[in-house]
Amino acid sequence: MLAARRIVALTRPVSAAFARCELSHLPRTPIDVERAARQHAAYEELLVELGCTLERLPAEPEMPDAVFVEDTAVVVDELAVITRPGAPSRRAETASVEAALARHRPVARISAPATLDGGDVLRVGRRLFVGESARSDAGGIGQLRALLAPHGYEVTGVALRDCLHLKTAVTSVGDDLLLVNPAWVDTASFAGLGLLTVDPAEPFAANALLVPGAGGAAGTVVLAAAFRRTRDRLAERGLAVRTVEVKEIAKAEGGVTCCSILVAAA
Repeated sequence: MLAARRIVALTRPVSAAFARCELSHLPRTPIDVERAARQHAAYEELLVELGCTLERLPAEPEMPDAVFVEDTAVVVDELAVITRPGAPSRRAETASVEAALARHRPVARISAPATLDGGDVLRVGRRLFVGESARSDAGGIGQLRALLAPHGYEVTGVALRDCLHLKTAVTSVGDDLLLVNPAWVDTASFAGLGLLTVDPAEPFAANALLVPGAGGAAGTVVLAAAFRRTRDRLAERGLAVRTVEVKEIAKAEGGVTCCSILVAAA
């Protein structure tokens, strides 16, 4: 299982072109790229503190969204699936990610014309929920299902509303426990799993990153520092929570899951 092995965190520096990022649901506001880079560095430092081994991908100064590595791949124990991002401007990001992941997993690919963003894929054990979003279409979901079925995974499409990716609306924060914003996704899709709702005043707080603990220990939930009320809800459930400032990154519709790919390594 993921928690019993060394965790590699693939990350990439904030691009010098970050202010030209793709936007779908937020208005464009000025982004302090240097501050975003400092926030990203603090995020990396926290991952290391939590026991991850960093593998930094090469910088892509002409690719504004390249820091959001999560969208370029879906990784399970047996396979790494390189996605075909829904935004055409992001498709060149996958080459360096594929080269890095090939050191850890056999690699498969989503092929044209289908699209799939890794931010739309939520894994809970052998089940994968995939957001039916503007970035991930039925073809991409179907290809992912076909690639993972031989390994015993179930892939289910989930309808979204008013948000970019599935992981904007729901993430895993513990064994069979999800953190969810029910305004953006139908919770009936997750029957049989425990649900913890975000504070209504913090709609983007459902994007949390669960970093597995060493040797089977309970993991730590990484949450954006802005979401104090939802942090308290997580703590009240007995979950270990660490916060990190990502305010500039959030202006680009990014969050704490977007900036890394966690890989269980031998």
